[in-house]
Amino acid sequence: MFSTKNTSSVVGLDVEAGSVAAIELRGNGSPSVVRTAIGDLPPGAVDDGEVVDAEALSVALRALFSEHKLPKQVRLGVANQRVAVRMMHLPLIEDPDELETAVRFQAQDELPMPLDQAVLDYQVVSKQTNDDGERRMDVVAVGARRDMLEGLTTAIRGAGLKPVGIDLSAFAMIRALAHEGEGGGEPETTLYCHLGDVTNLAVAHGDACLFTRISPFGLESVAGKLAERRELPLDEARRQLVVVGLGGDASAGLDELETTAARDALTDGAAKLVGELRMSLDYYGAQDAVPAVERLVLCGPGSTIPGLADHLEDALAYRVDELRPTALAGLEDHEAARLTVSYGLALEEAVA
Repeated sequence: MFSTKNTSSVVGLDVEAGSVAAIELRGNGSPSVVRTAIGDLPPGAVDDGEVVDAEALSVALRALFSEHKLPKQVRLGVANQRVAVRMMHLPLIEDPDELETAVRFQAQDELPMPLDQAVLDYQVVSKQTNDDGERRMDVVAVGARRDMLEGLTTAIRGAGLKPVGIDLSAFAMIRALAHEGEGGGEPETTLYCHLGDVTNLAVAHGDACLFTRISPFGLESVAGKLAERRELPLDEARRQLVVVGLGGDASAGLDELETTAARDALTDGAAKLVGELRMSLDYYGAQDAVPAVERLVLCGPGSTIPGLADHLEDALAYRVDELRPTALAGLEDHEAARLTVSYGLALEEAVA
């Protein structure tokens, strides 16, 4: 999506409300992790996946890339309400120009934004012949508001960086994890849930994305409510959520009142997450001729919360796997969880 050219070394850059995560991969066809970096962002720089204060983001990125000596070429992820993804079912079209015309024509009706104010990209995900012998194709189309992308790229260039591609964070999540945890068997149709400052959901069969949705609810809103109730700094609220979890005894010096408040916030948040996942499963399942979801994969910073995967498994009656890319196995778990999308972003460029 929105690529320029391949480079021998590229940084996958994932920007969330509280932090930025960067990973450098190098190699053509056989990528290797060179270095990683995670840095804090000042409050208000990014909100619900959109850049609010481009200068603040530029300053933070400039400092992070300088400190960790990261290269300037970056591949960016986007995950917010101003990106729309639709699966289009079309007659088989072999000519690229005709296909582009057909996609743009149908996108006018299916994407919830004027095309003259958007950047449109698409990819053929499957071709098949139906029972009547008609050859057809499935095309995933992505539309992103141009002004949203310009806000992001302005901040990136302000940090002295060069964007070489922009990708949907959901695609990067799938790319990073599609071949993890399946034991070499047939791919399962999987609902991926990246729990960060927003909740990024995608259904995929193998590495083919069939459905994706963004919910503004995420770990940041749960931490924000705890911080407000307890008059805590936001980073301390985040820490307490991970320490306490959804079961067992708390540790790390938290008293009973702190433990109860954190667990109550998590219980409320987990109930909302279950509702979001059920809504997405229902919406996906209502589409014509889609394969049934067989499992759920939990990833991202929220997946490090103790007991959350078990809670989702009980509530949804699906097998729930917590996954990290094998290439990040040498990192601390919270680092690998935060870097998952960044890895998937860089991977697209590194193996091209």
